[in-house]
Amino acid sequence: MSAKALEGEGKLVFAREVREGLSRGDQKELPARYLYDDLGSALFDAITHLPEYGLTRADERLLSRLSGELPGLLPGETAVAELGSGSGKKTRKVLEAMANGRRPVYLPIDVSAEALRRCRQELGDVADVNGFQNTYIAGLREAARHRRNGSRLLLLFLGSNVGNFDRRGAEEFLRQVRDCLAPGDAMLLGVDLVKPLETLLLAYDDPTGVTAAFNLNVLGRINRELGADFELRQFKHEVRYREESHRIEMHLRSLCDQTVKIPACEFRCEFREGETIWTEASHKFTIDELHGIAGRTGFRGAAEWVDEQWPFVENLWIASR
Repeated sequence: MSAKALEGEGKLVFAREVREGLSRGDQKELPARYLYDDLGSALFDAITHLPEYGLTRADERLLSRLSGELPGLLPGETAVAELGSGSGKKTRKVLEAMANGRRPVYLPIDVSAEALRRCRQELGDVADVNGFQNTYIAGLREAARHRRNGSRLLLLFLGSNVGNFDRRGAEEFLRQVRDCLAPGDAMLLGVDLVKPLETLLLAYDDPTGVTAAFNLNVLGRINRELGADFELRQFKHEVRYREESHRIEMHLRSLCDQTVKIPACEFRCEFREGETIWTEASHKFTIDELHGIAGRTGFRGAAEWVDEQWPFVENLWIASR
């Protein structure tokens, strides 16, 4: 399918899912992936530099620490695939470590054509880059077919993106990932760990308001792409923590009774004062919990690295035979 056709299909899906999510009577929702248009991605990049948000720096520290160990843990030729690659900037250390005397194959998977272009620009000097503009599982199926004969696949799923799924959803997703892999293939899975409540709240509601702007931008995106008339000043960023499920949630709270028109959806959405749109969930895990998930989803743990400054873990899992 051409990039133009993918873009058109994506807009139809976007419109349908916006209408479905905002039609829910008990809790209006928007899928978290729609936070990441070009502006949203730039705002998220800014978030990663905030002192309150330590997750990305922990991820990068661990990648620097473990990259040198990977060749010994995964001997032989290994192609590297990555789910939600973005620009691929933090993947450089892994690719350099896995070179093993020849240019590694890098197979980034992302829904953004711009992200894949940046991957080629960022990493074309150290790897043969073949990007796949697609969703996670469909893209992984494609990428798995493009490894060199006889090579292992190392799949990267970094930054605790798995935390966007609830626990049942995470296990189902990881089973689907396992079904795309061959026995002996590997996955490097980054996961944010349970930590003190104050630390979590500051990470998702920073004093400078960058995370609030990131969250509100999803309404701006609906205005820009679907012709809606959201007044962003009539909504406020809000963070909640669900202790029983170790889940942080981002919401957008309506500050008044209001009606929003979304022409591309042929839809009018009514909001009561105080009503919220749930835009993102980020689940936190424990080490013991992850050990159980690995076994139940068809993997065995080969190694794990835990950051000392920000509770975060990189797990190396091997697809079981």
